[in-house]
Amino acid sequence: MNKSVIALMGVALIMGGCSQKVSYGDAQEVETTTIEFGSTDLQKIAVEMTDSMLTSGAVAAITRDSRPIVFVESIKNKTAEHIDTESITDSISTRMLKSGKFRFVDMTRVEAVRDQLDFQNNDALVNPGTAIQFGKMVGAQYMLYGNLSSINKSAGSDQDVYYKMTMRLMDLESGLIEWADETEIRKKQSKSLIGW
Repeated sequence: MNKSVIALMGVALIMGGCSQKVSYGDAQEVETTTIEFGSTDLQKIAVEMTDSMLTSGAVAAITRDSRPIVFVESIKNKTAEHIDTESITDSISTRMLKSGKFRFVDMTRVEAVRDQLDFQNNDALVNPGTAIQFGKMVGAQYMLYGNLSSINKSAGSDQDVYYKMTMRLMDLESGLIEWADETEIRKKQSKSLIGW
């Protein structure tokens, strides 16, 4: 064989060895790639916090005869990591809405709604008979809010991270906290100095 064919086969072998395989996995599977905040942590927090609230006596009392309107404030990230707390907020509010016990107002979209109502009421292109009038939106009765914090420790090659999620449901008329709870996650990682 000539040298160029051998070289070409060698390049093909090397390129083939560098290929990547992508496959779908189970979204509910425990993700243990690193100790940083991950999908399993998000799912655990959303499920535990929502289930705690929905099964509490106080929430059972306020949802007995009606579906209260809730404003969900974005979870505050008090960790040193970049964590998509909007995704946690979305998962919690979605689980609450699916329970059938609450209705929501979405404060993150108020400006877009205001722009649309302004267009409908002040633009000659819109039929005034079909325009939605200002002042018809319903206000929230309760506000759900929370914080995600963490403590990171390391000693040598060992790392430990502790996450704590705290949430509260406040009655906006009285200012009383109707429900509060917290959940914790601890993750540890040890790096071996010998071996893989």
